[in-house]
Amino acid sequence: MISAKSLLLGGLLLLAVAPGAGGASGPLSAKSVPAQKAADVPDAYTVSGHFTRIVVARMKNQVDMLVGLRAALAREKIRNAVILSGAGSLVSYHVHVVSNTTLPATEAFFKGEGPFDLVTANGYIIEGRVHCHITFSNPEKSLGGHLEPGTRVFTFAIITLGVLDDATSLKRFDDSSWR
Repeated sequence: MISAKSLLLGGLLLLAVAPGAGGASGPLSAKSVPAQKAADVPDAYTVSGHFTRIVVARMKNQVDMLVGLRAALAREKIRNAVILSGAGSLVSYHVHVVSNTTLPATEAFFKGEGPFDLVTANGYIIEGRVHCHITFSNPEKSLGGHLEPGTRVFTFAIITLGVLDDATSLKRFDDSSWR
């Protein structure tokens, strides 16, 4: 088991709190999150947990990156994780980005053909759902956004996941209506 007193990865602060050490007595689970009114939603919401293992997934030529990542999650029975890194190359991409600055958010989707280097992949696996952002580049430009179906691997793509313990829930982390 990987643990530390605190670890900041991809914007998620993981705090290991010993039972009885003030504050929380263990990881916050979805069951322990009370329904809250908008005025009660905290400005910064935290969850404590531990990585139980690191999983490295490799996708081969022509695999749809999102489909391959979902298959790896199913095979490894991963429910909540942090996408720590990603590298490889792409023959095509399909991503979306936020396209406004007022709520509700709207999205702009765009796609294209490669070749591109996959420079980064990061994000979260939340209750079994993939929330992955990628950055990719060629000699003329770098692009990025939220991974969508249709992003196809060229040589290979490697994604590294820090798998969180079963008691740790990220349920509210990408809920834009919880505000």
